[in-house]
Amino acid sequence: MERAAAMRNLPIFLEMRDRPAIVVGGGVAAARRAEFLVRCGARVTAFAPELGEDFFEVRDRSNFRHVARDPAPNDFEGSQICFIATEDHRLQEAARKAAKAAGALVNVADQPRLCDFIMPSIVDRSPLVIAISTGGASPILGRMLRARLETIIPAAYGRMANLMSRFRERVAEAMPSQTMRRRFWETVLEGPIGEAALSGDERAAAAHLAREIEHVREHGDMTPRGEVYLVGAGPGDPDLVTFRALRLMQKADVVLYDRLIGEGVMNLVRREAERIYVGKRPEDHELPQEEIGALLVRLATEGKRVLRLKGGDPFMFGRGGEEIEALAAHGVPFQVCPGVTAAIGASAYAGIPLTHRDHAQACVFVTGHGKDGKIDLDWTALLQPRQTVAIYMGLRNLEALTKEFVVRGASADLPAAIVDNATRVNQKVVVGTLATLAAKARAAELRGPSILIVGTVVALRDKLDWYAPAAEDVAHAVPAGENGKD
Repeated sequence: MERAAAMRNLPIFLEMRDRPAIVVGGGVAAARRAEFLVRCGARVTAFAPELGEDFFEVRDRSNFRHVARDPAPNDFEGSQICFIATEDHRLQEAARKAAKAAGALVNVADQPRLCDFIMPSIVDRSPLVIAISTGGASPILGRMLRARLETIIPAAYGRMANLMSRFRERVAEAMPSQTMRRRFWETVLEGPIGEAALSGDERAAAAHLAREIEHVREHGDMTPRGEVYLVGAGPGDPDLVTFRALRLMQKADVVLYDRLIGEGVMNLVRREAERIYVGKRPEDHELPQEEIGALLVRLATEGKRVLRLKGGDPFMFGRGGEEIEALAAHGVPFQVCPGVTAAIGASAYAGIPLTHRDHAQACVFVTGHGKDGKIDLDWTALLQPRQTVAIYMGLRNLEALTKEFVVRGASADLPAAIVDNATRVNQKVVVGTLATLAAKARAAELRGPSILIVGTVVALRDKLDWYAPAAEDVAHAVPAGENGKD
């Protein structure tokens, strides 16, 4: 499984209510930091000979005081956190040294290398708070994302969070099972109670919520009902996961996944979900298909929401049909969520259209090996003019496949390409002809998964892929999501 880039910073939320905090400086940057501290309930002391007008919002707050001088070393004793926002470098250095000696966490404005922590861009819908950080790589991007979230997350979500907080203990008393509580709250948020809270009618929402809790207490009819979500995760780039897939991934109690699912996609799954690897490799099946089906049935029968996460689309050579047959035979409810299939993702990220008015009016999807590992294709159907052939799982049999095309009547000069690890950061594209592709793929040391594309559309790649080199055929890596195709 591919490794995601390591996080540069640990995202945490500090409890600061009634705890001492220090701000050094009297300008705009210091004022903004003082405002955040005051709003979260910290006891804030600002050190500066004078405070600018931007401190207007906090001057009269009971948990704010101003000391009209620069801080002395003993002023930092007992403080939990210290913001230094002054352009006086001598004062910066002295204050940082004293704060660190006192055991405080320190942030120096516009000096990342001097900071124990950085301040994110914040969307405040208290008690719902969203923090956005780029680790200092691009603060402007963080602010852009914050602005976008401000427009799509209404203030009513804060009221909804408050409503849930008021009833949290009553729900815990009525529903001892954590799974039952989570599903109850999901029903509340996605149903009429949530709608009433978002519309501003908190009284009606609270009354309805109280009735629902009492109903569960008296009748206990929130017994978990198992279900299976058969979800296509796309070809690898997490940005290609659909909104519906993301919603189901966040609801699952347990997830079954295989080697085609990268860490970036797995990071979208609910963190508390149990993870079961059922990965399959050519000639090395970790878990037989029949056992996977039986496991899905058993987990759902236990009342769990089971996410079967599959690369690409579950119904495109993903054996999804076999799995839902097993579920249907045992009466297990299921949902199928389609995904971007690998051939579509590979062609888009490699700059090779599968159809084109001047080249191909049809595209055929086939698998490169049969049930027993043998090549068993309808060559008459494949060798049609003005048609593209996309072959899944063809890397292992690449030499035999390309030779068979020629033996069956295709030109040895017919353009062909293989896209390895399509849409991922380690994507490679090898372009050639039926006569040369296998040798070029060996030289590129491709490891799969790969998609083979055969047809004259491959010749369009130099025109349509911004990252394609001028040479006729070459293997190169393409950063997923950065080639203008997403």
